[in-house]
Amino acid sequence: MEGGAYLLLLWLFIIGGIAVNAMPLVFGLKIPSLRLKVCHHGVICLKSFVWSLILSAAAHIYLAVTLLPDSWADLLWSVLVCCITLFIMFWNGMISVYAASVQLGIRKRIVGVMLGLLPVVNLIMLRRIISTVSEEIYFEKDKAELNEKRKAEEICRTKYPLLFVHGVFFRDFEHLNYWGRIPEEIIKNGGRIYYGNHQSAASVRDSGEELAARIRGVIAESGCSKVNIIAHSKGGLDCRYAIAKCGVSHMVASLTTINTPHRGCLFAEYLLTKLPEKMQKTVAAGYNAAAAKLGDQKPDFLAAVSDLRADICKAYDNELTVPDSIYKQSVGSLLKSAVGGKFPLNFTYHMVKYFDGPNDGLVSEPSFKFGEDYTLLTPGGLRGISHGDMIDLNRENIKGFDVREFYVGLISSLREKGL
Repeated sequence: MEGGAYLLLLWLFIIGGIAVNAMPLVFGLKIPSLRLKVCHHGVICLKSFVWSLILSAAAHIYLAVTLLPDSWADLLWSVLVCCITLFIMFWNGMISVYAASVQLGIRKRIVGVMLGLLPVVNLIMLRRIISTVSEEIYFEKDKAELNEKRKAEEICRTKYPLLFVHGVFFRDFEHLNYWGRIPEEIIKNGGRIYYGNHQSAASVRDSGEELAARIRGVIAESGCSKVNIIAHSKGGLDCRYAIAKCGVSHMVASLTTINTPHRGCLFAEYLLTKLPEKMQKTVAAGYNAAAAKLGDQKPDFLAAVSDLRADICKAYDNELTVPDSIYKQSVGSLLKSAVGGKFPLNFTYHMVKYFDGPNDGLVSEPSFKFGEDYTLLTPGGLRGISHGDMIDLNRENIKGFDVREFYVGLISSLREKGL
């Protein structure tokens, strides 16, 4: 029993030492949300697991040399205690980070499970998991501190409210925001946000008419005389139509288009000319039926796609003039390679590049430019910024590009212009 007590005390000493070293981390950080607190708890558990595994392995090798063969029962007892403790610590950490982390994503979660039983490789993957979640915690912590520091300034409190307009094949859902984490960040900095609430798939004309009605509704609801429009993808074309053709130009203070195909997509034009008509109608019928169930009143897949053809968009570009009284600017981004985009953009990137040149996975660089000011985002590294990244579609923290802070800066600049 004396040997068993000695081994148990040794193990408790190891765990106690790890815990003491972890305490400054627990109490030294001001974690801004419950989700991140769970992530932080998971990281501490996993780090403690790794160090405890290393120290206990070394300790038991030493004990095996000194105690065997006389005290093999004591050694086995100590090994059992260690294994149970490590098991609890590991799964406590893994369940915490898997349940709470956003940045792990689906791929790392799946790879982590698949490599879990492979010695050495599983430790390498565990290190990546710990690193990813740790970076997420500190990134969000710094962002929360920045927002708190500038809270009183309300740098996104523009003179006129913001109208966010989605692109094609999406809708404005309350619990699945098209714009990801961007609206919440803007609201934290004083912004007032409304959404287009138009159908997911319709012609530029029909969408433009819907948006014109929405603009009038926002004016009536907010009591303001104008709105600042932030429009992504096809939404930019829809807004240009609303302004040029639907009598709401005097209700718009500014129009900012994000990755909008102002001069269309040759890739879309090629598909429409090459795909059999029967196939097009089958796909359209399936989409329209699904969209109707999700809230669209008159979804029209083919009309939406047809209006993205290069010849149609070039005609719109000449026809849909926006008055000089409205401030106009545009933003575009580029992928550096196909692997930088998530599916399906990693699939379409090469096809769009073949027909249109450098692109964001859907829209080519020559199509982006519109208005007085034009910003092309090309961060360093091999990844780039995709069509989806510009609306925080995957809720991913991209190195070199903070999409939430980009929009805060964009809207803050509208405020500085008196808009």
